[in-house]
Amino acid sequence: MKNTRPDGIDPHARSRARRRALQALYAWQMSNTAIGKVIEQFRAEQDMEVADLEYFEDLVRGVERNLGALDEALAAFLDRTIDQVDPIERAVLRIAAYELRHRPDVPYRVVINEAIETTKRFGSEHGHTYVNGVLDHAAAAWRAAEAQAARRS
Repeated sequence: MKNTRPDGIDPHARSRARRRALQALYAWQMSNTAIGKVIEQFRAEQDMEVADLEYFEDLVRGVERNLGALDEALAAFLDRTIDQVDPIERAVLRIAAYELRHRPDVPYRVVINEAIETTKRFGSEHGHTYVNGVLDHAAAAWRAAEAQAARRS
């Protein structure tokens, strides 16, 4: 039995989609393989039945399509260039930036929490603290009204 919300979204499948998107974007960053080919490989090799495939593809294609704008927007919150950020943390930040800027249907707290948990699982030992700091500042800037409302409640 699926654990879906009233809107039909399965949060566990979304979490798995984010993890698969991280792995796909990491592979893309490291290999410079065409994004379509990376998605195709993940469909063939990964157990995508347990992930929200539509969301996975939206994240991966969305990051690739908006890469320059996402990196430019993130630059204001980084203490180094995006290319100097660890590849795992870089992919997590790009996914979260895409969600924060292009997926207003996903609450910013969910985006940040998912990014932190994904980084804890795949990133460097303290990478999640860096990701958290960057995304806290980004969310305050990009989703100011939502962040202020959350602080008031």
